[in-house]
Amino acid sequence: MPVSLRAGVRPEDRIAVRRLVASTGFFSPSEEEIAVELVDDALSKGEVASGYRFIFAEDAGQPVGYVCFGPIAGTRGSHDLYWIVVDDTRRGRGVGRALEQACAEAVRRLGGRRIYVDTSSRDQYSPTRAFYAACGYREAARLDGFYADDDGKVIFVKSLD
Repeated sequence: MPVSLRAGVRPEDRIAVRRLVASTGFFSPSEEEIAVELVDDALSKGEVASGYRFIFAEDAGQPVGYVCFGPIAGTRGSHDLYWIVVDDTRRGRGVGRALEQACAEAVRRLGGRRIYVDTSSRDQYSPTRAFYAACGYREAARLDGFYADDDGKVIFVKSLD
């Protein structure tokens, strides 16, 4: 069954985001909290004022993935893709690709010219890095030892021009 996409965040998405992030097995409890904090910020301030925009992928009204993105303060047309998460049971079925494409289209509509995304250099994140490359991102920088001595930060960028 294909998923539908829904822009905007709702109060019940707090639970969905926590569940989705936990389902991946990639993130620590503190990272799960950060994901929920972005939802809370968007709910309390609004997506425009908070700078956190959301698009959810749903199947029969239930979230199976989401993307969170927003403009980078002090830049002209640069946006961060903060989170893109797909339920572990739905990976490899095009949900992530649909969310990434919806994010890119939304950024274009907002006048954005580039999307940046950070990820880990650990081997566990090799499929994540391959996903970004398949979506048209290129590796722009690698910062060794950023997250931990054995865990660097890999920064990708996608041009929307």
